[in-house]
Amino acid sequence: MLEDLRPSGDITSQLIRNNNKLKAKIISNENCIIGGLNYAKEAFKYSDKKIIFKTKTKDGKKIKKGKIVATVYGKPKAILKSERVALNFLSLISGVATKTRKFVNRIKGKSCNVCCTRKTLPNLRSIQKYGVRLGGGINHRFNLSDEILIKDNHIAIEENIRKLVKRAIKSKKGKKITVEVDNLNQLKKILGLKFNRILFDNMNPKNLRKAVKLSNKLYETEASGGINLKNVRKIASTGVKRISVGQITHSSPAINFKLEI
Repeated sequence: MLEDLRPSGDITSQLIRNNNKLKAKIISNENCIIGGLNYAKEAFKYSDKKIIFKTKTKDGKKIKKGKIVATVYGKPKAILKSERVALNFLSLISGVATKTRKFVNRIKGKSCNVCCTRKTLPNLRSIQKYGVRLGGGINHRFNLSDEILIKDNHIAIEENIRKLVKRAIKSKKGKKITVEVDNLNQLKKILGLKFNRILFDNMNPKNLRKAVKLSNKLYETEASGGINLKNVRKIASTGVKRISVGQITHSSPAINFKLEI
C-alpha cells in the first residue's frame, strides 16, 4: 500500500466531496481459478477498518467471466485508495492458480504432482506459492535453507558429483537432499548413495524413462526443464513422481478483475 500512497496520499480522490458510504462490486473479466480474496480484504481494511468486505466465492474455486467475487461497502475515498492493490493481489494469485490448474489437468490420471520453483517475483514468493496450491500443485522448497539441492553449477564447480553428494549426506543435519542430473552417466555415479530425491533436468522422454526405472525404488523422482502444456503429459507418462514448472510462477498471465461502483 505504501508504494501507492507516498509521499502525498491519493491526491485524485482528495477531490471527492461525497463521503457517503457506498457499495462496490469486484468482478472477474475472465474464466479463472480465483485466489487472493483474503489479501484483497486486507488491502481495503488497511485504508479503513470499518469497510465491510463480503466474498461471493472461495479461493480455489473455478469461476466464469462476469462473476461477482466480492462486494465492498464503505466510504468512497477508502475504497478508491485500496482498489488497485486489492485487484493486483487477485490478478496475480488467480493467474498463478489458473495456470497451475491447466498443468494439473493435463496430467490427470498419472501418479505425478506439478510443483513450483523459486522462479518467483521478489518479496511475493509466498503468495505465488499459495496460488500454486490453489491450482492443485505443490510447493518446492521455499528458500535456500529448506533443503540441500545440488544443481549443475555446484557440480561444475566441484567437478566430482559423487564426492559432493557424499559431503551433503555427511552434513545434512536433518535436511532433505535432492541431486540434479542431466544425463544417465551422472545418475549412475551416485546410484546407491543415501539421499532423498533425484531431479532429472532437461532429459528427453526416452532417457527420462530409463532414469526413472533405475531410480524409482531408491529415490523420489522429479523432472524439470523445458516443460510446457504440450509435453507435460508425455513427461508424466515416464513414471516420474514430480514435475517442476517455472512458468506457473514466472510467466502466468494476470487475471483481469474490475471494481464497479
